Amino acid sequence: MPEHLDEPAAPRRFEDLELGGAVFSRVVLARARFDAVDLTGATFRAVDLVDVEVSGDITGLRINGVEVAPLVDAELDRRHPGRAKMRPVDAAGFREAWDLLESLWGATVERARGLPEDWLHERVGGEWSFIETLRHLVFATDAWVRRAILGIASPWDPLDLPHDEMEAHPGVPRDREARPKLDEVLALRADRIATVRQVLAGLSDAELAATTAPVAAPGYPASQGFEVAGCLRIVLNEEWQHRLYAERDLDALGARDAQGEAP
Repeated sequence: MPEHLDEPAAPRRFEDLELGGAVFSRVVLARARFDAVDLTGATFRAVDLVDVEVSGDITGLRINGVEVAPLVDAELDRRHPGRAKMRPVDAAGFREAWDLLESLWGATVERARGLPEDWLHERVGGEWSFIETLRHLVFATDAWVRRAILGIASPWDPLDLPHDEMEAHPGVPRDREARPKLDEVLALRADRIATVRQVLAGLSDAELAATTAPVAAPGYPASQGFEVAGCLRIVLNEEWQHRLYAERDLDALGARDAQGEAP
């Protein structure tokens, strides 16, 4: 740290703050962590981005004048051949994408079954545990398929787990301390997977482009119309991304298991 800067006595936490338009000059953010931070339209000049990890929506990001997103997308598509299928443009493409996700998740679940079940409740690096991840995917299906598309006003199961950044909504569960058995969550998940499969099975291209009917009751998502394709793309993205996160964490847990370490 430069000598003219004051060093804080201890690490600080900044949460739930509106800092839009703020200016940071000669500020040291080495080893800082940013979770669920909106940097839309931010400008970084004369910065050191050494050993920095960024994940999220990077649309429109330019580094030294180079548009980054197309380069990242091309590399991710190369690493994960099925990723391009997560950008379907017609009903048949959505069905193909869902079939692939079911297959990939089946392999991931079998891999998780090879670990002690207590480990599947562990949060690796502060992220959701494997079982919390499955609970969140149940929530995503309930929100964007059962509520938004099918019009079920209160589609929730007590084990639904919303994203941490979502504000509280009446009737929407958020039990972070629940520790259900893996099979209990998988049974719930199987029901929701079957619902998505049924919706996609009878979906036409015209229905894909239609707008959902607003749900009269308050809840999440808001009581408004949504493009059906948009709702389904949210679900595809949630399924794809969270499986990658789960695989990442299973790598860490598996390495520890191989070394005979306890959680």
